[in-house]
Parts: sequence; structure tokens; C-alpha cells
Amino acid sequence: MKHVVAEGSGVPVGRAFMAELLHAAFDRSPDPGLIIDPYSGQVLHANRAANGLYTGSGVKIAGQTIDQLYPDARGLLHVFTEETLERGHAWTRDLMLSGANGKPLRLEHAAVLASWQGRACVVLSVVDLDQTSRRAVDEEANSYHRKGLEEWRRAERYFREIERENQLILAAAGEGIYGVNVDGVTTFLNPAAETMLGYAASDLVGKDMHSVIHHHKPDGTPYANSDCPIYNAFRQGTVKTVDDEVFWTKQGKPIRVEYTSTPIRDSGAVVGAVIVFRDITERKRNEERLKAALEDNARLRERLEMENAYLQEEIRSHANHYDILGTSDAIINTLKQIELVAPTGANVLISGESGTGKELVARAIHQASDRRDRPLIRVNCAAIPRELFESEFFGHVKGAFTGALRDRIGRFELANGGTIFLDEVGEIPLDLQSKLLRVLQERKFERVGEERTREVDIRLIAATNRDLKKEVTAGKFREDLYFRLNVFPIECQPLRDRASDIPILADHFLETCCSRLNLKKLELTKANIAALSGYPWPGNARELQNIIERAAILARNGKLSFNLPSVDGSLRAERRDIPPPALPEAAQRILTMDELNELEKANIRKALDACGGKVSGKAGAAQLLGMKPTTLYSRIQAMNL
Repeated sequence: MKHVVAEGSGVPVGRAFMAELLHAAFDRSPDPGLIIDPYSGQVLHANRAANGLYTGSGVKIAGQTIDQLYPDARGLLHVFTEETLERGHAWTRDLMLSGANGKPLRLEHAAVLASWQGRACVVLSVVDLDQTSRRAVDEEANSYHRKGLEEWRRAERYFREIERENQLILAAAGEGIYGVNVDGVTTFLNPAAETMLGYAASDLVGKDMHSVIHHHKPDGTPYANSDCPIYNAFRQGTVKTVDDEVFWTKQGKPIRVEYTSTPIRDSGAVVGAVIVFRDITERKRNEERLKAALEDNARLRERLEMENAYLQEEIRSHANHYDILGTSDAIINTLKQIELVAPTGANVLISGESGTGKELVARAIHQASDRRDRPLIRVNCAAIPRELFESEFFGHVKGAFTGALRDRIGRFELANGGTIFLDEVGEIPLDLQSKLLRVLQERKFERVGEERTREVDIRLIAATNRDLKKEVTAGKFREDLYFRLNVFPIECQPLRDRASDIPILADHFLETCCSRLNLKKLELTKANIAALSGYPWPGNARELQNIIERAAILARNGKLSFNLPSVDGSLRAERRDIPPPALPEAAQRILTMDELNELEKANIRKALDACGGKVSGKAGAAQLLGMKPTTLYSRIQAMNL
């Protein structure tokens, strides 16, 4: 630039003008500029661009210190100032400022040491690198424009082709894909996402995506965006993967999805996220079906194992006799009762002494009912420890108590669809009777240690050798439970009251035990029958079976011998104090053996007539004659009476 020189002087003209010109150029420069006292750090002057940069509103910053403008960079400012003073100039990109939106600005600071009004000062200029880059792009565009419109169109076609390929890729993707910016606002949506969610892209682009499709959790509780993994992807700058959540469709229905939210970065700064999701509703439904099927299979397997173990136990503990044998009036009456109650499904209470066949009656009722194809589950209440009653009845889950190492099905659940037989029901603890009553009333129960309520379909048959009415009066048995059990009572008569059934039972027991014990076939003689019929059998049929089995084992040469316990010893002891009866007049003389036999025969006949033909038991001929029933039976047989 040429200086304007006055004629004949050689001295540049207008220093004031030049100073004014430079001042105006400094103030109007588009790049921020400051004049700073390097020693105090005070801003002596700042142009308009600088005021706008540092305050955002154009308020003048002259008079402030440079430390106030860069409060977090005092160390960098000190080094930068020292370098300027030492070298006369310096530049740095380390000094950082934040823009109005809170994002850091990419700036370059250049400083020049100068003198103003006799004092050293630093002229600081600030260059916005992002703006410089934009100018470079604009310059490149201008260059294309200058090179010709065809070149620009070629570039435009190139970018359009790239965009078209990207759109084709998004459209071809089977997964739903959408993008959000750092504010969670939707920026794009591919066709698969539109199909799955039921929204058109125009419905969602520009809207807060979370509030539209991700506002509630699967259980219906509100889903705050602060907890949303999609938002956290661009907040934390990390990839978030979720394998089971729900998105809500336009129809207000949830679909189960798995998704990955990946942050989008621009020049190192996170500017949003892209979300790729897949509808897994059908897959999850199939998984749940499979899980339910596996659980059902596991329960069925466990139930079958329990049933198998139970049936094996029953086979070991019972003889192969499930039919009720006998022709007495008591047996005929019992069979009629069984025929009446079996088809009804009513609760049955069987009472009677031990060994009278209460379990046989229960099995006969079950076999004659509609539940015959399901098992009859027997529970011996007298054999269960008090603390295990509830677990035995209703089952338990793993960890419910010490020793509960796995889930266990209870007897009620095992009997589902069939019949449960509670033998010795009077032994159930009073505190558990209320739970048993609930099962009978509601058909519902819970396993020990589990809150889940299970339903059960069972028929209940109970048996007892106690007088439950007396137990109720004594407060040992719940009255309401007694009424629930005693819907249809059946009483099993003791064997002593149905002596006519003894030969039938004895013959059956002998046949089965010989087969089971691999013994030679044996037969009962009339004397054997007479001996057995004359015994009162306090242990009932069970005692008879044991006596028969013992005699079969001890039999010699095919002959059975029964060593029955004495039942009239006390009576004989009482009769020792009774003076012997006076002999009849005909017996005052010495009798021959034949006469003596005839006299004994007549005496036995009189005793039998007096007792109505009854041999054993109370008021029987054996008692009148003071001899064992077995001895009397032998005499009767020998005398052909």
C-alpha cells in the first residue's frame, strides 16, 4: 500500500486518520479481539465480536480480567502470556469456552505483544475453527460452482445416490431402526419400525420417542426417561443392550422387544443414538409355552415317580387281597353300603376295630367309583411325626425347612383326580385339622414355604378305630371336621360277630400264603375250622391271617396245627372256687366206659342245647362245660354230634 505524502514534506499525512481507521477495523472485525494488560490481566479494550463471544449479549467486557473470562484455565493463561512476552507472539488451541448451548467451542487464540500509549499490551485475537471449517466448505462449494454447474450436479447426484443406498439398506433391514438426537427427539424411522409400531415416520419424526413408545414398563408402571437405557446410551456414551422390554404400539398394545442403543458421535461429541430393535413377542410366547411344558413335564415326572414309589410301597405292605370276602349279614350290609356311596363322590368315614378291613372297604369304594383310573393314595396318619404332617399332606418347596433339599409333592396333590384315604384320621393334630377342613371345603392348599395357592380335585375316605364323637366332646377333634368326614358312615364289624366268615377267610389266607411262600398246598380240616371258629379273634382278620401263615410254615406232613392263645383261662380260674356239681343219681354207681361216654355225650348235647348250638365265646357251650373251645370241637367231631 502506498503512503499518501504531502507536497514537499515526505512525511505521511493523517496519523490520526490512520489510528481512527485501525480502531474502526479492530472494532468491526468478525473475529473476536481483545487488548489486555499482560501484567494485571485487565481487558483494556474488546471489539463487538469479543463482547458477543464472552457474554452472549454484546455487553462490554472491558475492565474485567482475563481470568474472569477463563476461570478454569489460569495455568494455561499464565504460560500463554509468558510465551507472548518472551517471543512477542504466541498461539494456542488449549483455551476452551462453552457456547450458548453448553457445548465446548473449538477456538484458536493468537496473541501479539504491542505498545499502546507508552505501555506494553497484548492484542489477542480468537478464531472459531468450526466457522473456519464452514467457510472452507463454502469455499469448496464456490469452487465447484466456479468450475461449472455440471460438476456440482455430479456431486449432488453422488450424494443423492449414497443417501438412496442408505435408505434402501434401512428399508431392507428386517429389524426396526430409528434415531434420536441428544434431546431424545426422533430423527428418522425405517419401514420395519413403522410396521412393528403402527406409526408412520411422519407421526414420530420430531417428537420425543420415549414418551410415545417407551413410556411404561411391562408391568404397567411408568418408565422415567432418566432410567431409559436408550437415553443413557447418548448420556453416558456407551452401547446399551436390553433383551426383554416392551414398546407400545399406536393401538396402545405392548410388543416385547430386544434392542441395542448405540451412541452417534460427531467429532468426538455424542449427538444422538441409533436404536435397532426386534419384535420378540412370538419368540417369548413360545419360550413361555416351552417353559410351562417343561415345568408340567417335571411335575408330571415327579408325580409319576411319587405314584410309582407309593404303589411299590403299597405292594410291599399289603397282601394281594383287595376283595371283601364273607357271607355274613354284616358283610352283605357293608357291600350294599359300598354300592350306594361309591358313585356319588361323597366323603366316607369308616369306623371299626383294627384289622376289621377298613382299608379293603376304602379300596372297594374307590374301585367302584368314577375315579378308579386314578390312584387311591393311602396316608397312615398314625405313622407321621407331628412336625411333618403338613409337609406330608400338602408338600413343600426347596428350602422350606432344614432338610428340604428339593420340591416335594404332598399326598393331596398326588391324589389329584383320584381318592385319598386317611387311615387313623383321629391321629391328626388339632392345629392341622383346620387346614384339612379348608381343603375339604375349598379344594385349595399351599405347599409349605410357598405362597402359591393350588387347587386339587380329590375324594376323601377316612378311617378310624376311635370313637370320634367322644373325641369331639373331649375337645380332641374338631366338630366341623367330623361333620365333613361323616357324610356317609360305614362300620366294619369285628370278626367275632361274624363267625360264619371265618372258614372263608381262613381258606383264602391259606391259599394265598402257600402261593406267596412257595409252600406245598395245604387244606383246612373240619377240626381246624372248628378250632378257628371257636376263637374270639381280638385282632380280627389281621390276626387270623397271621395265625394261618404261622401254621402253614410250621405244618408237618401236610397237617396244620393251630396254637391259639387261651381266652378262657380266667374263667377256669374263677370256676376253681365253684364246688363241683353233685353227680346225678345214676352216676352213684360205677359206670362202664360206654356208659361214661354216653353220659359225656348227653352232657355236651345239653350244653349245646342250652347255648343254642353256640360253642365258643360268651355264654357258649365251652364256657358252660369249663373246657377250651378247641377241645369241645374235637369231642363234638369224635361223637358225631
